[in-house]
Amino acid sequence: MWFKRIFLFILVNILVMTTISIVLSLLGFQGYLTQSYGIDYRSLAVLCLVWGMGGSFISLLLSRFMAKRMMGVEVIDPSTRDPELQNLVQMVYELSRASGLTTMPEVGVYDSPDLNAFATGPSRSRALVAVSTGLLSRMSKKEVEGVIGHEISHVANGDMVTLTLLQGVVNAFVMFLARVMAFFVGQMLRGSNEREERNSSPWLQFILVQVFQMVLMILGSMVVAWFSRYREFRADSGSAKIAGKDKMIAALKKLQMAYEQPFGEDAVPAQVQAFQISSRKGGMLKLFASHPPLQDRIEALENLRY
Repeated sequence: MWFKRIFLFILVNILVMTTISIVLSLLGFQGYLTQSYGIDYRSLAVLCLVWGMGGSFISLLLSRFMAKRMMGVEVIDPSTRDPELQNLVQMVYELSRASGLTTMPEVGVYDSPDLNAFATGPSRSRALVAVSTGLLSRMSKKEVEGVIGHEISHVANGDMVTLTLLQGVVNAFVMFLARVMAFFVGQMLRGSNEREERNSSPWLQFILVQVFQMVLMILGSMVVAWFSRYREFRADSGSAKIAGKDKMIAALKKLQMAYEQPFGEDAVPAQVQAFQISSRKGGMLKLFASHPPLQDRIEALENLRY
């Protein structure tokens, strides 16, 4: 299972890099550093936008496929005769209609003892809602309905596209600023000897870019995580409207009880981490958590007024 996940991860990254390299070649990109003027800001902006936005949107387009393969999601046939699975499909469809969706998402189940679910897909009309076997076996129908309402709200709100767009913009800015900062710092650190400058310049530039990019990406991740937490509150509110506030609160309280116990957590692909029903980061990691604390979400719902 782990070998399969690693293989798919590498394959997707190769595909992304190849596609972006082809796009840059078609755009006639020749590099952003020139001997005469230093940085060609226009070329650098093109590079960063194509890599930053392109990589994010390719990941979004592949998100549903990757979720199925990496999480082992079994898509449920809407005409299944299994009563439990049929009830799950009908629950998803009813909540989808209540949220205003006209195209029903795919419904799937994946094998995991964890109490979790997620939604992913490149658009509202090509979405996947998947729930774990642990959630189905350990939650009541009312609690499951609250969770499903939360995931459907992510789809109806277009959170997959919105978060991808934000991540792409952050990636582009990180790449741009890191290379500009690295260039000017490199100019100050280089020696005056021409041979020394010629030999050390490429390596110095590369190291500086990696350092600045790492620092800026950490800061950018905090911005993306903050926005993701905001969208979680909105998805909770959406579930309260289409499924019922009491059901969403009951689901969150069940998650809170379960997470007080040491329980294994499956690795989830990055493409869907922000669209699970919960995550477990605490302490300083809260700044990088895609989900607010469960208690904060419960209190927000209890204070919700229509």
